[in-house]
Amino acid sequence: MNILWVKAGGLVPPDTGGKIRSYHILRELAREHSITFFSFHAAESNNAHRELEKVFDRVVCVPLVLPAKRSLAELRNYAASFFSREPYNIAKYCRPQVGRRFVDLLKRGDHDVIVCDFLMAAGVIPWDWPMPKVLFTHNVESMIWRRHYEFARNPFWKALSRREMRRMETAERRYLKAADRVLTVSESDRRFFSSFLESTKLTVIPTGVDVEYFQSSAGNENRNTLVFCGSMDWLPNEDSVLYLVREILPRVRQEFPEVSLCVVGRSPSPRLQSLAAREKNMELTGWVPDIRPFLSRSAVVVVPLRIGGGTRLKIFEAMAMAKPVVSTSMGAEGLPVHPGEDILLADEPSKFAENVCLLLREPSRRKQIGAAARKLVEENYTWAKAAQVFASALEEIVAAHNQKAQVTATTR
Repeated sequence: MNILWVKAGGLVPPDTGGKIRSYHILRELAREHSITFFSFHAAESNNAHRELEKVFDRVVCVPLVLPAKRSLAELRNYAASFFSREPYNIAKYCRPQVGRRFVDLLKRGDHDVIVCDFLMAAGVIPWDWPMPKVLFTHNVESMIWRRHYEFARNPFWKALSRREMRRMETAERRYLKAADRVLTVSESDRRFFSSFLESTKLTVIPTGVDVEYFQSSAGNENRNTLVFCGSMDWLPNEDSVLYLVREILPRVRQEFPEVSLCVVGRSPSPRLQSLAAREKNMELTGWVPDIRPFLSRSAVVVVPLRIGGGTRLKIFEAMAMAKPVVSTSMGAEGLPVHPGEDILLADEPSKFAENVCLLLREPSRRKQIGAAARKLVEENYTWAKAAQVFASALEEIVAAHNQKAQVTATTR
């Protein structure tokens, strides 16, 4: 197949869940198929996307001047898009010059299928173009905004979240209905979309992990060390850390007063930096080139997410390193885990803290859960297997499109 892959926000470095998933699936697909990668993203002085030319047949990137997140410039940018029908996360990327560049690429190419990676890229795709189009969803985007709205305390942010939630709900339905096939990353996301899409239009792509890269490293564990991993410029992760420090950590410290928390992830906000400066035994690493040393030293990996969708790649990475994970049910939503066997789940702060204390107290229990976790991902959830499912879905929709075209041609 000749696959035209469209992505807003770039692909490298693969330092977020969505980028990691797309990067590994694309690398696997490129072993047997031709990939044209089209991306539009923030302009960078050192464009790492040139390295992708070694992996894909063609790489076309459109750099954009984007304001820094949560800055005054971004607020002005948001105000400028106020009357757009698109949610801001689509409007800020899908600009007219990007659309023109993409249509020009379509006219010159000989592609079999378009893959729209994330809803954010949907605004540049001409959905009436006579070619099969697949929308690869990593989350239920409208649900993320709904949870932002439900948890927001600041009146301004609550009103803005409500507005974006409504726009995202409309856009999500419009683009998913326009696609020939919708790929989800979890069964729960598939069920959500099946409320307005035919089930035959939906395919679940399993989550994967690089089990060779993420391996157990016995002997490096630091007793009483908790680790949270995630991009700190993603609001659900920031909310998780605030919730962890305010509601869960004090309960853990009643039994383990010296417990430490290491938060690993890029771009922590001033609010998190201020919190870390006040909080005992809390470390913010910022961006790190390799999360494995931090996972390795953890006694327990914590994932107290209250907002989100899709699947949590960081959980699978921790599991691949045979680390015990304590998560909320939201945090592990969509993952084929077995609570009590290869992960512990809790939604109430007291129960979450109780699970953490149990694992800190019992090294044998930590080892047991970690071993079961490693076995689960090693045997069932590699990126090669995920890419096989992905390729099969694309081949099926391309074959259906070609058959329909042949029938149309013979009946004329």
